[in-house]
Amino acid sequence: MSKQDRTPKAARGRKPDRGTEADRTYDAIVVGGGHNGLVNGAYLARAGLRTLVLERRHLVGGAAITEELYPGFSFTTFSYALSLLRPDIVQELDLVRHGFMPLLMSSTFAPMENGDYLLLGQDHGVNQQEIARHSRHDADAYDRFNHDVTKVLQALKPLLDAPPPNLFSDDPEELLALAGLGARFRALPKDVLHNTVRLLTGSAADFLDDYFESDILKGYLASSSIIGTKVGPRSQGSGLVLLYHLLGEHDGEFGAWSFHKGGNGGFTQVLARAARSFGAEIRLETPVSNVITRDGRATGVALADGSEFHAPIVVSALDPRRTFTELVDPRELPGDLVDAIRRFRFQGTSAKVNFALDGLPVYPALAGREDHYRGFTNIGPSIDYLERAFDDAKYGWYSQRPYLDCAIQSTIDPDMAPPGKHVMSCFVQYVPYRLRGSDWEAERQNLGDTVQRTLESFFPGFSSLVLHREVVTPLDIEQTVGLSEGNIFAGEFLAPQMYFFRPAPGWSDYRTPIAGYYQCGSGTHPGGCVIGAPGKLAAQAIVKDREREAARVGAKAGAGAKG
Repeated sequence: MSKQDRTPKAARGRKPDRGTEADRTYDAIVVGGGHNGLVNGAYLARAGLRTLVLERRHLVGGAAITEELYPGFSFTTFSYALSLLRPDIVQELDLVRHGFMPLLMSSTFAPMENGDYLLLGQDHGVNQQEIARHSRHDADAYDRFNHDVTKVLQALKPLLDAPPPNLFSDDPEELLALAGLGARFRALPKDVLHNTVRLLTGSAADFLDDYFESDILKGYLASSSIIGTKVGPRSQGSGLVLLYHLLGEHDGEFGAWSFHKGGNGGFTQVLARAARSFGAEIRLETPVSNVITRDGRATGVALADGSEFHAPIVVSALDPRRTFTELVDPRELPGDLVDAIRRFRFQGTSAKVNFALDGLPVYPALAGREDHYRGFTNIGPSIDYLERAFDDAKYGWYSQRPYLDCAIQSTIDPDMAPPGKHVMSCFVQYVPYRLRGSDWEAERQNLGDTVQRTLESFFPGFSSLVLHREVVTPLDIEQTVGLSEGNIFAGEFLAPQMYFFRPAPGWSDYRTPIAGYYQCGSGTHPGGCVIGAPGKLAAQAIVKDREREAARVGAKAGAGAKG
């Protein structure tokens, strides 16, 4: 399709003045200023490319932002913690120099419906005693579980930091990578390989049942198996979701989480400063209408106002649906790719309810203490509780007693709220994007009431502390930050949508069928959360392609000179 065909109608009239042609020409343009777009832009600029990052909103960060939605209170509106961020990105982009400051979330507090609780922290001996209060058997099994899972994590961790081999390529380099992958798994001890396969394909509940007997410990561990995905803890595939979240780390410890100073918006501001330090230009409130193509190559982007920027490299940090069916005309793509993207499952099932509080909630069994709020509060006291929450979503409704992953972030970073006040971030599961027989305009506050009622049942008097409440539905996530169907991972974590097949068979290497057009969003390998790997790995692919093209042109010029 011609350049004219892929230009919006607004561009056919007089275009806004955005400077000279040189001012509008770059080596690379990144569409989307979420964390992966910023990482990608930083690496491209670091490699010497004149790079432009375009963000449609008034601030960078995508779903990793911090906003003041109530005077004096800072909210992590969407994404709210760090764990899977690749350590090499911190080092290579010199993020510490630009203000990178992760604060350990040092505890997990899991209240129970009978008034008891499970409270785990940084002291192994104390944790053993705490688990033993519920089951001596589980206290003994906990170390064995951690040992077995750590072996699996060590086997899989390198896969986060390299692109998947292309199963459908005859390129010797790809075949060598595929052989290396096979050799890696073949070298694993039999028990480690078996546990890996069980977790990648099976249910979290089945795996946990092999180790533990107490409901509260299994409920706490199983909660990580349902985050952001339309599965219950007994569903096949929940083991993969559990494994993915356990791969996260803080200071080298698997499964540990942190809260960035100033929230995840503080972190993405760090990324923006790093990108600019390498020479990247970031423009806000600059929505892109489409990628401009000519003769099967990307040549730039057209903006919603009709103006254009030009570059031989365009990178989409958006999700696969927007990357392949909105930014470009699907008719420019192979039919099998378009079919795969149209079948790609999003199915957002998560919401956020954020509270400004007049003080800390009181859990009766821990009255007078505050240390249990310096991490996550996990409201999912059994696998049965989680599975019942899933039952509502299976039939098109939000959980009437939902799983809640809560963090009172002002206990970790006091600057998030005025003295004596607090902000509480509540991740809510399950909340379907599409409701059967209703819509989110009608149900938004009912969802907020359901979450608040659930909190009140664990923390008597909670509602009296609420100064302000913000309800963020999957529809809000889609409309505000552009994640299709409100899926927080830019596509569900299902085995047919991971690794070789993310986002589509044959297109897991960050390239697209359009020359010069690349993808770097969370819908690519390794996936979602604030991880940064898609941005970095896509940049590596781009630099590699540029070097190959330069070598090819140089060889051709050399051959011509000899002639």
